[in-house]
Amino acid sequence: MKAAFFPLFALTSLASAAETPAAIPLWPQGAPGSEARAAEPEKTEGSNVVNVHNPSITPFIPAKDATGTAVIICPGGGHSKLCLGHEGYALAQWFQERGIAAFVLKYRLAREKGSTYTIQDHAMADARRAIRLIRSRAAEWRVNPERLGILGFSAGGELAAFAAMKNDPGQKDSADAIEQQSSRPDFQALIYPGSSGLFEAEKGMPPLFIAAGYGDRKDISEGMATLYLKYKAAGVKAEMHMYSNAGHGFGYRPDAKPSAAARWPERFTEWLTDSGLLK
Repeated sequence: MKAAFFPLFALTSLASAAETPAAIPLWPQGAPGSEARAAEPEKTEGSNVVNVHNPSITPFIPAKDATGTAVIICPGGGHSKLCLGHEGYALAQWFQERGIAAFVLKYRLAREKGSTYTIQDHAMADARRAIRLIRSRAAEWRVNPERLGILGFSAGGELAAFAAMKNDPGQKDSADAIEQQSSRPDFQALIYPGSSGLFEAEKGMPPLFIAAGYGDRKDISEGMATLYLKYKAAGVKAEMHMYSNAGHGFGYRPDAKPSAAARWPERFTEWLTDSGLLK
């Protein structure tokens, strides 16, 4: 991560309890497969976090004028770290100020040095559990459980895409009230996601918003164009913004130099409104 990210992060600091709400563990007794390490502290490296063994969500709930729409934000970081500055808390605050509840997901890292986790068995379990948890507390957080989506950057975009591809209605006879909830997101937003070659589209999947840069890696810039056509063929509505003067990692920064790519969150909220997902 470039040093220029750090001043922004000072505004949305991990260390600033006044600005960053307390995280809520996804599993009270520890995540399946990580129970023995649940109490192990996370490590902060500049604006990034590593050593995540107790996955959580950090809620940014609108104080007033809540719209009922909610979005889970999955930061990127190549599955070796979580970039919580320009791909996490800053965007969550932006949504919160506009009446949209936002939840920043800290998921287990499959490619961190020495990790025993996998993307499909652990990171994806965290993403699906986050969706269920928010639905189970929808009334408390003034969230419409039918307007809950997932947004991811880079590696986090993979989680968002996989959550839309594979989900379930919940186990209605489970003793865990959270597991009774559906893990299907109502919409998805993929912001320069990796692994696009693994993404598929089928009729009935959640509508899709894409934002990426023309100057990004070929598998992302061209991969997103291919994915858009897959959704078109499947009859699932999709909107794509390919920014000609952007590359990878533009994220969201409140103090970014004015550009089309810097204003993608505005395009996203317009898309939510046009799609009947933001009222």
